[in-house]
Amino acid sequence: EADAGEYTCDTGDQQTTATVLVKALPVLFKHWLKNEEVEEGCTAMLHCELTKPNAPVEWRKGDTVLQPSDKYEIRQEGTHVELFIYDAEAQDA
Repeated sequence: EADAGEYTCDTGDQQTTATVLVKALPVLFKHWLKNEEVEEGCTAMLHCELTKPNAPVEWRKGDTVLQPSDKYEIRQEGTHVELFIYDAEAQDA
């Protein structure tokens, strides 16, 4: 963390030094994903909320990591994370 490190208080005659450690909090889910049902050709949207803003996340379908494309749009703003699945087809289930 950026604020971790060694800090010194110096009077000119004497000094004292201490180390500050910053423990990173784990990223937890505040709101979990919910099941989504859409009609063929429509857009499915999955969203969840994290406890830490702008935490790195990865979206997967099964074992496949999803990349932004014409099919998938990934949005992340602060603690909100969204996945849009455009033009839903049977194989997108």
